[in-house]
Amino acid sequence: MSALLTVSEVTKRYGAFTALDRCSVSFERGMITGLIGPNGAGKTTLLNVIAGFAPPDSGTVVFDGVDVTALPAHRLAARGLVRTFQIARELANLTVLENLLLAAAGPAAESITGALLRRGIVRKAEQANALRARALLVRVGLWQLADAPASALSGGQKKLLELARALMLAPRFILLDEPAAGVAPPLVAELAALVRSLVAEGISFGIVEHDMDLIARLCDRVFVLAEGRTLVSGSFAEVAAHKDVVEAYLGRAA
Repeated sequence: MSALLTVSEVTKRYGAFTALDRCSVSFERGMITGLIGPNGAGKTTLLNVIAGFAPPDSGTVVFDGVDVTALPAHRLAARGLVRTFQIARELANLTVLENLLLAAAGPAAESITGALLRRGIVRKAEQANALRARALLVRVGLWQLADAPASALSGGQKKLLELARALMLAPRFILLDEPAAGVAPPLVAELAALVRSLVAEGISFGIVEHDMDLIARLCDRVFVLAEGRTLVSGSFAEVAAHKDVVEAYLGRAA
C-alpha cells in the first residue's frame, strides 16, 4: 500500500489558539481512513487545511506525490481531492438536478467568448454532465426527486446530495465530514454501502465522524486526534483499547 495523501507536521493557529499542533496523518490508496477525537481535537480544521479552505501556518500536504500545501479548494478539486460538509451546503432554491449540474459547470463556463466559439464542445459537455448527473441521482436514490427543490430534502437526503455533487467532479479522494450527523439509521446504512461500493471502484476516503459504530464498520485505519495532535493510529479495535484514547475521551480519572 502507498499513501495517496500525506499530512506532515501541520500547524494551524487562529490568533493565540492553536487548532493543529504539528499534526501528521496519512490516507492509503483504496482504503477508508477514519479521523476521530473529542470535541475541539482539530478534526474539522484538519479537513479544512487538507481541502484548501484554510492554509496551514507550517507543515505540508502531499497528494499523489505532489506538494499541494495551501492550494485553493477549486484547484484541489481539479486534481481529484474534494470534501463534503457536516452541514449540507445545497443551493436550496435550485432543484436537486440543478445542484449536480452546477457542480460540474466549471470548465464549460470559463468565458462567454470561448463558449460561443466552441458551441459544439460545450453542448456535448452539457449532455455528458446531464447523463452523469442522472446516473448519480439514480445511484444515490434521489432520481425521483430530481426536479424537487433541494430545500425539500430530508437531512439524510441532503447528505446523499452532497456526496453526489462531489462525485460529479470525478474525484479520486473524498473527505466526508460527519456524514451520519442528523441522519436516520436506514439512510446511514445506505450511505455506508455506497461508500464501500465507491472504494471498490477506486475512490479512497477520509471520514470525520462521531458515530463510532459507523467508524468501526467502515474504516480500515483510524487516526485519533486530541488537542490538535495525532494521538495514536491503528485499527478501530486497537485505538479503542488504547489507554491514551480512553483518557482523551473520558479524562484521566477514567
